[in-house]
Amino acid sequence: MTTLVDKVRDDIVERLQADQLTLPTLPEIAVRVRAVAEDPESTIVRLTTVISQDTAVAARILKVANSPLFRATQEIRDLHHAISRLGMDYTSNLAIGLAMEQMFQATSDIIDERMRRNWHITTQVALYAAKLSERCEVSEDEATLAALLHRIGVLPILTYAEESEHLQLDGIHLDKLIGHLHARLGQVILERWGFPLELITVPETYRDLTKDLGTVTHADLVTVANMLLFADKQNYFGRTDWRTTPAVARLDLPTDRRDHVVQSIHQAVADNQGLF
Repeated sequence: MTTLVDKVRDDIVERLQADQLTLPTLPEIAVRVRAVAEDPESTIVRLTTVISQDTAVAARILKVANSPLFRATQEIRDLHHAISRLGMDYTSNLAIGLAMEQMFQATSDIIDERMRRNWHITTQVALYAAKLSERCEVSEDEATLAALLHRIGVLPILTYAEESEHLQLDGIHLDKLIGHLHARLGQVILERWGFPLELITVPETYRDLTKDLGTVTHADLVTVANMLLFADKQNYFGRTDWRTTPAVARLDLPTDRRDHVVQSIHQAVADNQGLF
């Protein structure tokens, strides 16, 4: 098993270095939303026009605007009012992040299941990161986007596996490859997509539980969000000692996982299940 994992890992790295690895391209809706967001002359009307052309993203934006997250007193039924409530920055980052979902699909049932599972984990981390952003100066929309992008490096690995059916990579092999490579690939993808440095570094650093940069970073939020999501699991993040993790201290979180503050975060996430 290890020999196969090493062989595939080396092949992926060689293809990456030779610029021969199939990397995902940023979805068209995300490209267009980003263009609007970066234009200082943009208006809510223009952003509404762009997002309305993707019915799936538009529906999600409406769902978020009407969610408990924003405590809506009256139901919002049109996209323009939803964007007005959320704000252009929040809407833009959310739309870019949500556009990623359309990339997590495959023709093979086995790979498609892995992609859907990966997207589910990603969205759960996003809910926790958004809630944790209340404890620092990183905005909620940036925390959400960082979380929705942090596992983007899984995509080329699963695409490679789908294109190499003869290798018969099972779930254990895939998990090992993802553990070895998704951080590096994620950084390369975000660099090519032109995201800012604070997002580019997230895939490479969110698994570093010892990092201590003084202030709360986007990666810190994703790190602790994963710790909360997997708090009762016997995996990398589930086995983490909260008492020795600097990100927990920087967010001023109790180290007792049963503390009422921690439980209130779990409850807030539970209240917004299915949001993404």
